[in-house]
Order: sequence, then C-alpha cells, then structure tokens
Amino acid sequence: MRSLWGRLFACGGLSTRLLLSQPAPFPIEQVLSAPFPSELTAAPSGGKVAWISNRRGVYNLMVAEPPKYEARQITAYEADDGQDLSDLRWTPDANALVYVRGNDANPTSNPRGPAQGIYMASLSGGPPRLLGEGASPAVAPKGDRIAYIRQGQIYFTSGASIRARGQCSKPVWSPDGSRLAFVANRGDHALIGVYDVAANSVRYMDPSTDTDSEPEWSPDGASVAFLREPSNGLRPIREARRQGEPWSIRVANGGTGAGREIWRARPGPGSVFREVSARNQLLWSTDGRIVFPWEGDGWTHLYSIPAAGGRATLLTPGEFEVEDVTLAGRELVYSSNQGDIDRRHLWRVTAADGKPVAVTTGSGIEVKPAVVSSGEVASLHSDAAHPLRPAIGGRELESLPENFPLRQMVTPQQVVFSSADGLSLHGQLFLPPKPAGGGKSPAVVFFHGGSRRQMLLGWHYMYYYANAYALNQYLANSGYVVLSVNYRSGIGYGLDFREAIDYGASGGTEYNDVQGAGVYLRSRPDVDAARIGAWGGSYGGYLVAMALARASDLFHAGVDFHGVHNWATELNIPVTAPDYRVAFESSPMAFLKTWRSPVLLIQGDDDRDVQFNQTVMLADALRRQGVEMEELILPDEIHDFLLWRSWVRTYEATVEFLGRHLKK
Repeated sequence: MRSLWGRLFACGGLSTRLLLSQPAPFPIEQVLSAPFPSELTAAPSGGKVAWISNRRGVYNLMVAEPPKYEARQITAYEADDGQDLSDLRWTPDANALVYVRGNDANPTSNPRGPAQGIYMASLSGGPPRLLGEGASPAVAPKGDRIAYIRQGQIYFTSGASIRARGQCSKPVWSPDGSRLAFVANRGDHALIGVYDVAANSVRYMDPSTDTDSEPEWSPDGASVAFLREPSNGLRPIREARRQGEPWSIRVANGGTGAGREIWRARPGPGSVFREVSARNQLLWSTDGRIVFPWEGDGWTHLYSIPAAGGRATLLTPGEFEVEDVTLAGRELVYSSNQGDIDRRHLWRVTAADGKPVAVTTGSGIEVKPAVVSSGEVASLHSDAAHPLRPAIGGRELESLPENFPLRQMVTPQQVVFSSADGLSLHGQLFLPPKPAGGGKSPAVVFFHGGSRRQMLLGWHYMYYYANAYALNQYLANSGYVVLSVNYRSGIGYGLDFREAIDYGASGGTEYNDVQGAGVYLRSRPDVDAARIGAWGGSYGGYLVAMALARASDLFHAGVDFHGVHNWATELNIPVTAPDYRVAFESSPMAFLKTWRSPVLLIQGDDDRDVQFNQTVMLADALRRQGVEMEELILPDEIHDFLLWRSWVRTYEATVEFLGRHLKK
C-alpha cells in the first residue's frame, strides 16, 4: 500500500485542481480563511464585549467598546502552532481579560512538549502576564484572586490550593468572594464542595451516593443550588435513554451544608437530564427564581421555579429546542430553532412569565447571545454565504478577508426525505452552480459527527462544522451535488429523535438514514447513480464506514475521518458483557466481507476522542481483504485538529481522493 501523499509527490506534486476535471474557482484555503469567533462575552460594566478570534490557526483576543464598537486586537500571537485560547473571563473592573492559552497536546511535535497557562491581558496594552499553569479560571468578585484547575485539583494565584479527593472542576465564587463552590467527582458519585477562604476549610453540601453538579450561588451568597442525578455505580450501557430514574434540584445552606430537594423531574420524558449551552445549567435570577432546562414535553425547554420550591413554569413552549442561554438579572436571552427548525434565532423571556419575544428573525443564524451592561444583545451570526461573525445592534465586529470567495457560496436547500425504515429526515442540499455536461453530476453525502449535532442552512457555529460546511461549499463548486444529513440520534428534532431506539452501539439504526440518503440522491435526475460517495468525521466517519461496508453498490468511494469501526473495543466493553455482541454487530468491522468501495482513512495519532486503534484495525482488515485503501495519518495531531494547516491538508486530500474515484 502506498500513501496518498507519496503518490501525489511521485506524479510531480500535482495540485488538487489539476487532478479534477472541473476545478473549483478558488483554493480550499480561501474558503477556510475566514476568522472564526468563539466565547463572545460581555464585560460587567462599560458595555464592552470580547471574543476569541481564530485566523488561519492563529488565536488572539479581540475587544470592541461603545459607542463605535470597532474591534481591536489585544494579544499578538502570530503562529499556527496548535496553541488555542479558551476559558475567556473579564476582570471585575472590565479593564483586563483572563484566559487560557495552550493545552496538553503537541501537534507540532515540539521537542519541548506542550504548555498550558493562564494569562491576563490588559486592555490598555502590554504583553499578557502568566498567572499559573492550568485551566478553568474563576476570577473572584473583587478581582483579588483567581481560582483554577490543575491536574484535577484547585489552585489559587496566591499560591494556596485545595487538596480534595477525586477530580475537581467547576470552581464558582460566592457573590462576596468569601467562599468557593466546586464539584468533586469521586468516580461512582460526585459531591459539591464549598471552600471557606477565611476558615481555610471545605464542607460538602448535602452529600449522597448520587452525582451532584452545576453549583449556583444565590444572589445573597447564602445558599447553593445544584443538580442531583441518580447513580448506580455501574458501567453505563450506550443505548437510547428516553427515561430513567428522575433527576432533581437541591438547595443547600452554604455555611452548614444542610440541603433539601426543591424540585424533581417526573417519570417518563425528561426524567433523564438534558443540558443546554450556558455558563451553568441552573441560573438564579435576581427576583428569586431558579431557571433550568427540562424535556418534560419531549423538547428541550427552559423552566423556572421559586427558590423555595414549587411548581415549574414553562418559559419556552412549543415544538423546538432551546440551545444557548444567558441570564441578565431576571431576563433570559436564548437561541432556539423555534419556527425555523434548521436555523437558530434569538429570543427574550423573563424568568417568571414564559412569554418569549423574538430578538432576531430571517434567513440568518444567530447564536451565543451576550447581554452587555447597556442592555443590548451581542451575538455570533452567520448565513448561507457569510461565516460566523460577532455583532451587536446590527453592527458586525469582524470582517472577512478580501479574497474570501463570498460570491461563489452556494445557498443550500432544505430537503426532507425518508430513511430506509420510513423516518423523516432533514438535510441540506448543495447544488453545483454549473450543472454537469449531460445533466448528471457526481454526488457526495456528508455525515456530521457527535452524534449530538445538527447541521444548519448556513455556516455552523462550531469550528469543526464550519470547516465541514466550507468543504461542502468547495465540493459543490467543484461540480458535486452534496447532501448533508441530519440523521437520527442528532439534536434539533426532539427527545425521541435524539434518543433513537437501537442507535449507535445498541443497534446502528442510523444505517437506515445512510441508505435513505443514498437512495434519495440516486433518485434525483441530476445525479449520476454510479458516482455517489460519502465523507464524514468521528461519528460521521463511523457512518461513512457503515455505508461502504454495507452498501458498496450504492456508495462508490468514501473518506473516513477518525471514525469508530468497532463499538465494542471503542467503548471497552468486556467480551463477556451482554452488550458486547450487539456493539460489535452495530459496527463496520462486522460487515467487512461486503466492503468493496475504496476508502481514504484520516486520523491524528494523538486522538483522545476516538481510539487510534480504530483506524489501525480497519486498515489492517481492509488490506488483508484487498480493498483499495489509502491513509493520511497526522502524527501528534488530536481529534479536532489544532493546526489550521491540518484542515487544509486533509481537505485537499479528500478532494483529490473523491475526484479520482467519482469524477469522469
């Protein structure tokens, strides 16, 4: 077997463009060149907003201030070196930002090894100051100290530390800064600890055998609310969980630790906790209500209860799902797919009344709201053509590169089609701007990862899937009909769709959706049925491998990024366990005898999300079977590639491979 890049160099280093019969009108790196914003956050005063900007793998902090809100860069990092920025926090005086730079991965194979540090950058200028090694910084309300996590323990910038058994996480200061709540995970259970600074002591809140999480202080600092999820101490079995032993909300006295239950989910839908994207899953409003997510009607919604307990009030009624949530005083701003199921828009609602008011509408996508001190709402927004950008009050805060191929962007169409077993599926269809000669084009199906994801009718708000959207745009401009599939076990369509019966390792029923996508494309008059391929990453790589293993007559080539190929070994299920056989038979490795289509396997060998051995085993099995198989292995790269050049390289390889097998 010869590597893909070895063959490219052997033929004179031909570019991707020369290998395709209908080259795209722009290089792949151009459609991947837009800055990607993340962690948009509002300052506690002054109306300022800050965010992290990733430009071609170079991460920097950006700030915009009223009245003009002109973005300016306050750090000066210059290299695509895999050192990302995260955990962005304002200081209480709104004059500086605290953040984490780096991680424990080493994608550049630096002999000195990886480095991760907590830094403070002043808005007035000067180089950032290193505060310590670790992550998850929590700035005290007076700004006099910062708590953070290092190797599962809590440290302070003062040099002090808390030594607690298990893995500590989620440090949260009380409003007056006298105490710090945190989660101590002990494996088969988890506790909420409260550290008293003056007494230098730790007290655990209402301890039990269950799993406690998400500590939230009351506005007066007297009490701590938290979630309690039942634990049985057993190895979890990966299967649909539409119901279980109900979870609850408890409130404990922050001084004594004495607690009580103030609300419990009812049996049935919603009895298993379902999270939203927020700083905390419990939010305590200034008017004394606790806001939380619940799937009691089969959809992820916001509810509130009085802090003393009582009946839950539904704040966001309807058949849609809430995703991003932020609380400002007693008002919530959230994103959801209400009335526009394949997009996201912003809404407001008070913690008490349950009467949502739309903040944004239209054909765009708005996510990650941040309420500034003036009351304006900042957010990240995109549409079919424009990648994600920060904005406030209609003003965009970051621009696209001049050579970004904006005019070539295809507007994807919403399509609804049936799976092989009759389930209704949503997808995004990208049609080539220039139809193929003879009216029939090659086609590619894209399967997202997760699987708890939803692809949208525009640029995605997650970096991994913004890159995937860019590649789908490139493929469409290269003459392919591209179908992005929202298969079962994804989000956006309710509890029953997400918790699909016999999904993944418990039966692989998503294969019905793989078949449905292929049959839908084959039925289209503009698609050449003999030239249909697939690509996808992670869970999507699993489905690409399922497509090629079980339907080589339908899918004629595929690119599998870091996919799962044997659920039994990926989940470390003992051979003697009752779910071992089901997990294996839900995997591509169980169907090798019918795998005939060529495949390109791509993975970083420091992948922490999918075992690298998944690709090792499949490569060896296909080689023994004589299936055409190529590899692109990235030493020291992780699952969600840290280097921008890794994305460019793997996407160029994907285009070349698909072009060689699906283009005439």
